[in-house]
Amino acid sequence: MQLQIELEILRASAVASIEQASDLKLLEELRVQFLGRKGQVTEILRGLTQLPAEERPSVGQTANVVKTAIAEALELRKATLEAAVDHAQAEREQVDLSLPGRRRRKGHMHVISQVTEEVLQIMFELGFQIATGPDIETEYYNFDSLNTPADHPARDSHDTFFVKPGVVLRTHTSPVQMRVMERAKPPVAIVAPGRVYRVDLDASHSPMFNQIEGLLVDEGVSFADLKGTIMLFVHRFFSKETQIRFRPHFFPFTEPSAEVDISCTICKGQGCRVCKGSGWSELLGCGMVHPEVFRYAGYDYEKYTGFAFGFGIDRIAMQRHAISSISYLFENDLRFLEQF
Repeated sequence: MQLQIELEILRASAVASIEQASDLKLLEELRVQFLGRKGQVTEILRGLTQLPAEERPSVGQTANVVKTAIAEALELRKATLEAAVDHAQAEREQVDLSLPGRRRRKGHMHVISQVTEEVLQIMFELGFQIATGPDIETEYYNFDSLNTPADHPARDSHDTFFVKPGVVLRTHTSPVQMRVMERAKPPVAIVAPGRVYRVDLDASHSPMFNQIEGLLVDEGVSFADLKGTIMLFVHRFFSKETQIRFRPHFFPFTEPSAEVDISCTICKGQGCRVCKGSGWSELLGCGMVHPEVFRYAGYDYEKYTGFAFGFGIDRIAMQRHAISSISYLFENDLRFLEQF
């Protein structure tokens, strides 16, 4: 009888404590205190074996009733506290629909991507198709097939990044031209945009930059066609007022070859750091495709002629927008990029 009284007192005490629990952590501590493996009710139930046989049924029944009452009180209080937590969270996360909306900032294409798309659009309208190739090239495609001899300075480590013997980071996108000519017969008219890599760094050069190479091969193609194509491109991309000059030059893969300069768009011909005080900026290299290159491609150089040209996208972006250093294009400074 005494144990039954203690159980009723325990029930009342436990229920009262549970009803006053202020949070879920305290409620869990009360559950462990009363119903846990070493809880008060559990200890009483374990002690039933020490009671006289005639008292065990009534005490056991009372203990189970107390255990059930405490468990129900715990569940009820838990539901109440969880509802309070959900309500508080909903209050914190409530959206005030009367507040003005927040305008999302939209990104835009990088200036290099903008210029690339514009250049490709001009060349596409002239009938050129886009071709691409790998950044990591063999020396055969990067040099040998383009008639670049083994002792040429461009093949030295101070000019070219070597991945391993016989494999380089391409120094131009011209290897794409050879890959296309191996697969296709004339007429061929392609432009090859992509990243290229050279050991070079100053205000107008970067170890990694973007380039576009062009190639046109067919019967009867002349230097006049090359000159007309380049002049049309310059006047479309820059302005009709842009001055152009062709200077004789040498490239292993073209003959005759030329470099093309335009009047410096940054200093307007007055002389600056980018144009090295000359008033002119180098735009591109070009020339008529060398017969040896056609021999590597398997073309009949007595039947077909062609021209090729290549220029840096970064450089013409600098000339178009009067950017004084190529490093601005790669530093990801939003103050610079937001101008475009």
